[in-house]
Amino acid sequence: MHNDPAQLPTEVLDAATCWDLLHGVSVGHLAVLVDGYPEVFPVNYKVDQHSVVFRTGEGTKLRAAGGPLAVALEADGHDDSKAWSVLVKGKAVILEPTQELLAGAALTLFPWQAGEKDHFVRIVPTSVTGRRFVITSPLTWWNHVRETAARDTA
Repeated sequence: MHNDPAQLPTEVLDAATCWDLLHGVSVGHLAVLVDGYPEVFPVNYKVDQHSVVFRTGEGTKLRAAGGPLAVALEADGHDDSKAWSVLVKGKAVILEPTQELLAGAALTLFPWQAGEKDHFVRIVPTSVTGRRFVITSPLTWWNHVRETAARDTA
């Protein structure tokens, strides 16, 4: 029998809160399918008109994102007491670098890695979901490890 502390419920976030949180960070993880297997790439992004825009160069990420399959972008963050995670699922569209795009999201969209990043990709969401939860003290997990180790050696 465990004397676990009460677990606080995970907060399911509405779409507006998800977008607010996405505005506050600039790095996410893009998930695509490549030859039938998932691949995940870190990307710098900007929120633009309830969609997500990132820059990339030629290569696997661009080919997979520009294909017919859905993609996902996950971003997360935390403060001293709570953590959150937001998932954007949808279709990626390769954009033409128009004046409107360059004056908007692209104006401040700077990838961390050097090189030619001349392609802009917009994720048009079909789903935006998120959750937020209280961060559990590391001591909670240490107690579980200690109890498991004691049972295993008994």
